[in-house]
Amino acid sequence: MTPGDNGASTPEDDDPFGYLYADGQARGAQPPTGGYGYPNSVSRVRAVGERQYAQPQAGYGQQQTAAPQQQGGYGQPNAHYQAPETLPGGAPAGRQSMAPAGGGGGRRGPNTKGLLIGAIAVVAAVVIGIGVAMINGNTDDKSGNQADASPAQSQSSEPSPSNSASAPSGELPKADAAALQLAGNAAKASDVKGAQAAGGTYVGGLNSVGSSVTWTFDNVPEQGAYTLFAHFSVVGEDQAMTVTVNGKPFATKLPLKNYTHTNDGDFSKGWTTTFVWPTLEKGHNTVSISCQPGDKCDALLDQLWIKKGQVKS
Repeated sequence: MTPGDNGASTPEDDDPFGYLYADGQARGAQPPTGGYGYPNSVSRVRAVGERQYAQPQAGYGQQQTAAPQQQGGYGQPNAHYQAPETLPGGAPAGRQSMAPAGGGGGRRGPNTKGLLIGAIAVVAAVVIGIGVAMINGNTDDKSGNQADASPAQSQSSEPSPSNSASAPSGELPKADAAALQLAGNAAKASDVKGAQAAGGTYVGGLNSVGSSVTWTFDNVPEQGAYTLFAHFSVVGEDQAMTVTVNGKPFATKLPLKNYTHTNDGDFSKGWTTTFVWPTLEKGHNTVSISCQPGDKCDALLDQLWIKKGQVKS
């Protein structure tokens, strides 16, 4: 036995397809009569170029008729069946498996990473836009609501007249006498120079019983001793008027003495200051200076103000 020889058996017994090879034909191998080497099979071997694989297609507008195919019986091969290996290009290739998403070929899945980056960029742009809008809105509100710090030329820095004076928080009240409640013959005047009230206006006509100036004010921080100051003018003889605090006469009268020693009748030279020490309530209080029987009331009254404690200036 030589290498490659399996024995003395015939080639067809050794290899049923030996007739297809040159060495098998040299040994006398013959194709089987049953077709493809299988018993009872139908031989469909034809010469190369004899079989036609496709019918010519009909021209445009012509109906193409296909020859009916005869279906073989159950278990019998179809007469028109062609083995895959007899077709041009050999047996059809198997189904290609889809390449993984990370590979170089095949269809790739959605780029989720790119979509996520795009969504984050959109959200960041919206947040930045809202922040800029809020900053601009706040700036506009501040510029629109801010009052002009410089007063107009028509505004006056002097306090406006009022019967009830309320000082700013932390300050004690102060008022012009001409802006308070007047009774009897008390009246506003401005012909005598030297008054410190707004417009140089003061109160005259107090030299008659029943004439009075009444001041109602708030902002007294606590109950206790205070000093009531009065700016006035007297010439010649000393004067004195009655003080009433919250409806009760004060123990002493308001001294209106000629501290300037003016005796020529010129009230513009007699402006000075006097005071008394009343006890005030916390918050709201009423003080009245009036001409009562027995008082000397020939004076001009300019301003009134309060200080905490018993002080002299």
